[in-house]
Amino acid sequence: MFDVITIGSTTRDAFFESDFTTIKWPKTPSRLAYVLPKGDKLEIKRAYFTVGGNAANGSVTFARQGFRVAAVGKIGDDASGEEIKRKLASEKVNTSLMAMARNMPSAHSVLLLENAERTILGYHGSSDTFAIRDLHLLKMKAKWWYMSLAGESDKMFLPLIKFARANKIAVAFNPSGHHLRHKRNDVLRSLKDISFLVLNDEEAGQITGIPWKYEKKVFKKLDKLMSPGILAVTTGRMGVTVSDGKYVYKAGIFKERKLVDRTGAGDAFGSGFTAGLLLRGINAKNIGKAKSSDICYAIRLATANATSVVEKIGATEGIITREEFNMPRWKNLNITVKKI
Repeated sequence: MFDVITIGSTTRDAFFESDFTTIKWPKTPSRLAYVLPKGDKLEIKRAYFTVGGNAANGSVTFARQGFRVAAVGKIGDDASGEEIKRKLASEKVNTSLMAMARNMPSAHSVLLLENAERTILGYHGSSDTFAIRDLHLLKMKAKWWYMSLAGESDKMFLPLIKFARANKIAVAFNPSGHHLRHKRNDVLRSLKDISFLVLNDEEAGQITGIPWKYEKKVFKKLDKLMSPGILAVTTGRMGVTVSDGKYVYKAGIFKERKLVDRTGAGDAFGSGFTAGLLLRGINAKNIGKAKSSDICYAIRLATANATSVVEKIGATEGIITREEFNMPRWKNLNITVKKI
């Protein structure tokens, strides 16, 4: 039996780094946009090819922390699909449960990178046809699942939760924006079966219908629906707030040596936190008995993992090993704990 199985997307990622011309553009969240002249050629300073996607990113975290891990997603019958499997196998991630689409390419992302910020051009490809029929559920029993379902794969969410509940599998869930927009009520009804839920502040407001500025109300609503369970809401450079229904934990971030690329920071945090719980022996049966020391450990590992990831190009290159986590750099993180 596996310690953990990651379920979600797997992609072939191509990073192109250059000094793009930027203009003001109020229709984007950053109010900025790149200018790419139509019909022209632009020089690229550096090209970098790797793998990404929630399932791939999370699986590398668990593998580097020493766990028996399998990644489950859907790839195409193409060179990119083979490269995804090769890369994961080199990290000691089991890929035998991967599904393959015979008539559709693997998912791809092209990431335009400049000064640590990136714009992503995404093609979902075979990942968009990932469905419950692609899974060998009887082979997917594990201590934990780390799950993030993008696109149309959100349709398998409820059957997966039902299987996990019946087989005492602890579920760590990092919902996609698509999932929250289209299946919000399914998520809310299933929170009682989620052991660990990780969101960013925008997603927390989206799922509860309560703006993040009313943080206490957001946590009160989700704590009630999840009990027992652990909730983490990340707020970028402001750090993270975590609740186990008894205490609220607030932590800052480790200072990065150099911010290179933010891609994969969310997956690094979510999978790092789950790995921390696994290392402390937390599972579906004892999630409600996790100690404050267990949660502080998970926060520190998650934050270290996310910090290391943004120091390198790509979502998996900076993921830390168990040995690296024991280095002095990651020993001290300011975490405050208050009783609810």
